[in-house]
Amino acid sequence: MNETHQALKASVIIPMYNAASDIPNLLEALAAQTVIPEEVILVDDGSTDGSVDTAEEWRGNHPDYPLRILKQENRGPAKARNYGADESVGEILIFTDSDCLPDPGWVEGMTAPFSDPSVVGVQGVYQSRQTEAMARFAQLEIEDRYRRMRKNPTIDFIGTYSAAYRKSVFMEQGKFDDRFPIASGEDADLSYRLASKGLKMVFQPEAVVYHRHPNSLGKYLSQKFWRAYWRNLLYRRHSSRILKDSYTPQALKFETLLAILFPVSFLGLTLPFPWS
Repeated sequence: MNETHQALKASVIIPMYNAASDIPNLLEALAAQTVIPEEVILVDDGSTDGSVDTAEEWRGNHPDYPLRILKQENRGPAKARNYGADESVGEILIFTDSDCLPDPGWVEGMTAPFSDPSVVGVQGVYQSRQTEAMARFAQLEIEDRYRRMRKNPTIDFIGTYSAAYRKSVFMEQGKFDDRFPIASGEDADLSYRLASKGLKMVFQPEAVVYHRHPNSLGKYLSQKFWRAYWRNLLYRRHSSRILKDSYTPQALKFETLLAILFPVSFLGLTLPFPWS
């Protein structure tokens, strides 16, 4: 661990909703980091599957690990992340999701770019170990986006599966907009607000988390629809990003248009509404 990383206190914040089966593996991965954060904050969003009990049990077995567990009524992941940020003590806020597994060097990789005082945000990457054809296809889409981000010295999008911000800037700029009720669009909205003010965000391909993609066509299409649905709201606020941003391919923006034109009432009956 170098002095820069030691000097930057980081809080890792994770919203969880009915994540009892994922939390032990996530916490074990965080405990194995090359740089231990100042704290890890789990924010339970009204789980009904014993997620809090599972996290409490893990904490009881690891009494020296800096794990905090917060609880709120079911109000969505954006609200949960903001609550964690409000309660955090770190100078750097690092976010991931309850179904992600960070590589051992993830925290170190996410904090390293902040040695440049002009950097306010960092985007890590996610990869998948899945072998199903649909999941592999979804990962190829992500890798195409990462190829485009590597070409630019700065970016204008950070996804919360592997995200970090200076806390001072995160709070000053209004945090995540919790009017996005699911994990879709609130991260882009914050990113666009930061970029519009000329604040520097960078891509960090060495900070890796592993994530599970939809493994069936039905789940994949459901995810695509709801992301496009909420992106419609996003582009109403940030119309200049319809033409160009560093992350979103034009094909996805076309999908957003289809979501607007397609009969939403019908799709709302046939596609499940995901929390994340």
